[in-house]
Amino acid sequence: MNILLTGATGFLGTRLAGEIARKGGHGLTCAVRRAGSARYGTELVVNGLDAGTDWSDAVRNQNVVVHAAARAHVMKEGMADPLSEYRRVNVGGTIKLARQAAEAGVRRFVFISSIKVNGESTVAGNPFTAQDIPAPSDPYGISKMEAENGLSQIARDTGMELVVIRPPLVYGPGVKGNFASMIKMVEKGLPLPLGAVYNQRSLVSLDNLVDFIVTCIDHPAAANEVFLVGDGRDLSTTELLREVGKAMGIPARLIPVPAGVLMFTARVFGKKEVADRVLGSLQVDISKARRLLNWEPALSVEEGLRRCFVTEHEC
Repeated sequence: MNILLTGATGFLGTRLAGEIARKGGHGLTCAVRRAGSARYGTELVVNGLDAGTDWSDAVRNQNVVVHAAARAHVMKEGMADPLSEYRRVNVGGTIKLARQAAEAGVRRFVFISSIKVNGESTVAGNPFTAQDIPAPSDPYGISKMEAENGLSQIARDTGMELVVIRPPLVYGPGVKGNFASMIKMVEKGLPLPLGAVYNQRSLVSLDNLVDFIVTCIDHPAAANEVFLVGDGRDLSTTELLREVGKAMGIPARLIPVPAGVLMFTARVFGKKEVADRVLGSLQVDISKARRLLNWEPALSVEEGLRRCFVTEHEC
C-alpha cells in the first residue's frame, strides 16, 4: 500500500511518518515544503497549501492520503481576517488535495480535523460524541468543519473513502503552546492557584493518536466515519498538574483557590478565554472507536506524560 502523508515534518507528522516506516509494508511519500526536511520515506516537495496547489504528482499511484498539514490554531492571532486565512489553507488546500486524490484513484482519505468542530466546552459528565451536531465557535474550528463538509461531498460524488479524526489537546515530546507553558511553570516550582479545579478534560498522547491514525489507514470499518479519540481517562486541571509533576519527579505547588474566584479575576483582567480553557470541561467519548475498530489507547495518561520527559527529555 502506498501512503501520502502531508504535514510530515510537524509535531504529529514526524512521529506518524516514523511509525509508518517502522511498521513497514507500506510505501511512504512525505509531502514537504523544504527539500531535505523529511526524516522518513520518499520526499516530495510541494509548494504551499491552498486552492492553487498542484498535487497531481504527489497523489499519483497512492492508495491512501493522510492529511495532517494545516494552518494550526493560533493563540495570539496576528491576521486582520483570520477566518479567511484559515479557509485559504484548511478549506481550500484540503479540498484541492482531495479532489485531485479522487481523480487519481486514491482509495481512502484520512483527515486530521479537530475537536473544535464539536465546540469549545462540555458540561462535566456529558462528553462530545461523533454524532453531535457541529458547533465550532472560532475561525480554526469553523475552517475544519467546512473542510469536513467539503470532503464529505467529494466522498459522496466519487466513492473515495473518507475517515475524519477529531483529536482534543495532543501532548507529547516537543509539544508547544499552553501545555508547554504549563510544564515550565511546574518545572520552575511556581505556586499556581489551581489546586481546587474540578473540571474534566480529555487529552490524547501523541503516541495514542499516531496509533489510532495508523489503525484508520486500512481498517475496513473506518471507511466514511467520524471518530473522536482520546486517552480514555479524563483529568481535572488540578489532577493534570499533579500528574505532570509526578512525570518530572517534582511536586506541583498548587494553591486551592476556588474556580469561581479565578474566573471572576480572569474576566476583570480580560482573560476569560484563557480561564475557560483552564477551568472549563471538554470531554470526548471514544466508545465509537472502541466499538467499530476494537481500538484501545495503548498508553495511559501517566505513561504518555512520562514519555514527554524520559523518551525525548523535552516536551
